[in-house]
Amino acid sequence: MKYIRTKRRSPARLLIVISVLLSITVSLSGCLYSDSEEGQSKVNYRESVKRIQSAVDDFQQEEGILPILNADIDTPRYEKFRIDLDLLNKRGYLDDIPATAFEKGGTAYFLILNEESTPTVKVMDVVTVQKVNDVQLQVTRYMSAHGGELPSGEELYPGLYAVDTKKTGTASIKLYSVYSGEQIPLMLDKKGTVYVDYVFDLMSVINKNGVPQDKNEDLRLILEQASYYVPVKSLPYLWINEQPVPQPPQ
Repeated sequence: MKYIRTKRRSPARLLIVISVLLSITVSLSGCLYSDSEEGQSKVNYRESVKRIQSAVDDFQQEEGILPILNADIDTPRYEKFRIDLDLLNKRGYLDDIPATAFEKGGTAYFLILNEESTPTVKVMDVVTVQKVNDVQLQVTRYMSAHGGELPSGEELYPGLYAVDTKKTGTASIKLYSVYSGEQIPLMLDKKGTVYVDYVFDLMSVINKNGVPQDKNEDLRLILEQASYYVPVKSLPYLWINEQPVPQPPQ
């Protein structure tokens, strides 16, 4: 991967950004703070993750494999190894499938990360995935109807752009962070692929825990380690010029 480095932003602008971020109340306990406008309630995944992790550990120890569904090699890391909850239930490793699971009408898929070393159960928020897919559909339709033209607004980062919601008709689709509960933006790459911008969530954790030492480390690991949630529909981020910068595909 070829990393992109941006021009340094002015100190004044950076201070404004940090001040805004510091005003955000962040909760990384694994709870989903949805806005009341959509009538969604808080969901706590602590008990579900604990139960499924125990079932996965027992299954792997006794069966020698992981209880995961097949995935294409190109499936993104934060969507790839979905846990086969039905298998765990039928084999007796789970008494019942948690109500929080999408399979039972909930809003989460449960995934395994670090599958080759220390398999760890994490939560993929289905609401985030569905909203990104809804916007992606409209972006694709716009591009098909306009000779491949991107429905893009301002350039947010090198090679990444805001979605022009007037062109796509998606102004009513609002996405809220599973980490902070704050509304967060979507962005496009040059091919029209839609991603979530997790920069505010990343800055909130960095402001709390300190600047990362490894400048080549994908900053999404910070969110992955600080919460049950995975930063689904995202790009890798690097720490460049005192800020997280998403890296578009090359």
